[in-house]
Amino acid sequence: MNDQASRSVVVTGASTGIGWAVAQVLTQRGFHVFGSVRKAADAERLTAAFGPAVTPLMFDVTDEVAVRAAAGQVETALDGRPLAGLVNNAGIAVAGPLLHLPIDQWRRQLEVNLTGVVIATQAFAPLVGARLPVAGRPGRPGRIVNIGSVGGRNANPFMAPYCTSKFGLEGLSESLRRELLPFGVDVVVIAPGAVATPIWDKADETDTSAYADTVYGPALERLRAYMLSIGKSGLPAERIGEAVHTALTVARPKVRYTITPQPMQMLMADLLPKRTLDRIVGKRLGLLPE
Repeated sequence: MNDQASRSVVVTGASTGIGWAVAQVLTQRGFHVFGSVRKAADAERLTAAFGPAVTPLMFDVTDEVAVRAAAGQVETALDGRPLAGLVNNAGIAVAGPLLHLPIDQWRRQLEVNLTGVVIATQAFAPLVGARLPVAGRPGRPGRIVNIGSVGGRNANPFMAPYCTSKFGLEGLSESLRRELLPFGVDVVVIAPGAVATPIWDKADETDTSAYADTVYGPALERLRAYMLSIGKSGLPAERIGEAVHTALTVARPKVRYTITPQPMQMLMADLLPKRTLDRIVGKRLGLLPE
């Protein structure tokens, strides 16, 4: 560990996409990053790309024992210094019509995107400053940044598992922010829209054949085509990294940052009545009754 240890951040899900970009931006701005990965090969890629500026942590966010062990590793490395931030980024996206979705997929979505955030927060929040005694602790308390989604405010059909997890993350973050007031630890949500990451490659490979004989078959194909089209025009992931840096460093951060290539569309979605949005989405996907 070098002298960057006084500004260290834990980033979960750092192997690719937004997590990788967050690590890239933060290390460029002088932070040391502890980045979580699940595979040894990903740990090696992090080390090869960032050298000593990134310390890989091996854990799955749903594995409470492994996460707590990693928190102990970080605490030892910090040697009494505070952790500047925890970025809860690790997540997955499960799609499918809710009436036909296998329950194990639903459970997996919430286990990773919500329970995983709670597990990581419980393990690392004390290092950020959420512990007693408050008086006399070195440095200012750190911050917790949760990577949400525009889907945490406005939900698309066939994305109920993912959107439920992101709506839940909004409530979790608001409750947690108020619970951490005694410690001076702030909680900020970053809500990206479409971001150019490898997740869109997975969307292109998504098999919807299991639902082909349901009423939703054609609509699912339309939604996939639409999602792929907006994915191709998505923001560079580094924009999310910059927003995370802002959330960690400005004197008075917002409670929520929306980062999207389509700000007017997001504004209209927030302003229009929900019934109007229902008709717009239903017409676009062919879901309205004849």
